[in-house]
Amino acid sequence: MKPVPTTAARSLVRSAIARRSYEVAKPGAYDRPVNALEGKAALVTGAAGGIGSGVVRAFAAAGARVLAVDRVDAQGEETYVGDLTRADEAEGAVAAALERFGRLDVLFNGAGISGRSLGDGPVDSCTDEAWDAVLETNLKSVFLCSKHAIPALRRTGGGAIVNLSSVLGLVGSEDFATHAYAASKGAIVALTRAMAIAYAPEGIRCNVVCPGLVDTPMSERARNDPQIQARLGQLQPLTGEPGRPEDVAGAALYLATAPFVTGAVLAVDGGWTAR
Repeated sequence: MKPVPTTAARSLVRSAIARRSYEVAKPGAYDRPVNALEGKAALVTGAAGGIGSGVVRAFAAAGARVLAVDRVDAQGEETYVGDLTRADEAEGAVAAALERFGRLDVLFNGAGISGRSLGDGPVDSCTDEAWDAVLETNLKSVFLCSKHAIPALRRTGGGAIVNLSSVLGLVGSEDFATHAYAASKGAIVALTRAMAIAYAPEGIRCNVVCPGLVDTPMSERARNDPQIQARLGQLQPLTGEPGRPEDVAGAALYLATAPFVTGAVLAVDGGWTAR
């Protein structure tokens, strides 16, 4: 039987990864390459959340001017408050980016909710309220923001859309039986691939990031669940710990700047989907 790494051994692995990776709030932490987004303008939705705020910092550190968008005030030099499930407010967010920056090069669709507090769960017990709210927030916002951003990206001569999904949009899980959430995230993967084919001739690249369990306010319940804590070494065998927002932000920055990548589904999950 293969030996199971001890907690101390896992900590050493995590420390080694951190040293080789990017450090929070250090100059150059997110560069790919240095100033990879210099002169570019980006719109980041879900910017008040753990992952979204990390993406705002990553893009800004790479030289981009960033409009941070959320339902509540987000951190950033340029912010916009709006409900992105409404067509007029999604259109308004894109218009605000164009007004402030004169162009749009990158859209990061990170707005989302878990829905558990509304009754998300297995299909036979999921509430109608949870289903509707999760699909509206997680999926419809991607549709609306992309719909209004694509004409702006065309005028720029191309650009990038990076969508935020989840490992739960790729695989089923007995540990996370939130089926509205899984449906919304799986749909984002399918939509991203369809968009990648449709808009490739115009130089608009569309990719999706699928994180595992990441240390954010949204994941607090799961991170504090003893059953999930006991399983995390199996779910995310690379470290046996939650990922960091910076792990996802680094992947988003890569996809925002990689000129020959479109339609990619990038799992940032510590090995969750490797099996």
